[in-house]
Amino acid sequence: MAIKKKKKIFEGKTKILYDTENPEQVIMEFKDDIPSMNGSKRSKAFKPGAINNQISAHLFRYLESFNVPTHFVSRVSESSMLVRRLQIIPLEVVVRNIATGSFAKRYSLKDGEILEKPIVEYYLKNNTKDDQMVNQHHVVAFGLATADELKMVERYVTKANAVLKAFFIRRGLKLVDFKLEFGRYKNHILVGDELSLDNCRWWDAETGEKYNAERSRQDPNAVEKNYEEVRRRVFIELEGEKV
Repeated sequence: MAIKKKKKIFEGKTKILYDTENPEQVIMEFKDDIPSMNGSKRSKAFKPGAINNQISAHLFRYLESFNVPTHFVSRVSESSMLVRRLQIIPLEVVVRNIATGSFAKRYSLKDGEILEKPIVEYYLKNNTKDDQMVNQHHVVAFGLATADELKMVERYVTKANAVLKAFFIRRGLKLVDFKLEFGRYKNHILVGDELSLDNCRWWDAETGEKYNAERSRQDPNAVEKNYEEVRRRVFIELEGEKV
C-alpha cells in the first residue's frame, strides 16, 4: 500500500517532513539542495537527496540489527523514507573519534590525532549559528531530558559508534566524527534524523582523503565524487556481515 504525503509540517536546509494518514508516522524527504554546489556544474543523474536517503536507510537498518533503536520504518521513494514521529530532544550529540578541525584547535591537539577514548559532546539544538555546548547537568537542569533518558542516549551513542566504526573500517574508511539526534516515541528513546554525508565525517584509511559536507564546501567540484564514493563503500557486501 502506497504511503501518501499530506501536509508539510517542517522544512529545513536538507529535509522536508510531511504528515501521513498515520498520526504516529511521518515522511522524511531528502532535498537535492547543496549550498556548496551553487554555481558549480553537476550531472543531471546526480541526486544527493537520494544518496543520503539510501545511505541513511541502510545504516539505520544496520544499527537496528545491533539493537540500537531508530525512527526508521521503510524507504518509500528514491529520496524519502517513512519514520516514526518523535518528540525531538533539542540536542545534537556529537561523537568524536579523531581530533580535527575546530575541535583540534580548541584543545591544541594535532590534526588527525586518534583519541584514546571517543568523546561525546552535547550541543543545544537552537538553530543559531553557534550552538552552545552543554554538559549533562545543563540538559537536566534546563528540562530538556531526564537523567534516565540521558543514560539511554549515552548507551545508544556508545554502541552506535562502536558498530559504525567497525562497519566503515571494513570498507576502508575511518569514522572521524558524526552527529546524532534523539527523540521520544511511546516512552522509548530512538535515534532520529539521518546518517549521511551531512552529519558524518570519514577519512580514507589509506590515503586520508576526506569525505564529508565540509569537503564539499571547500571543493564544490568534488561533491559528486564525494557522495558517490561514500555510497559505493556503504553498499559493499562482505561475507558474514549482518545486513
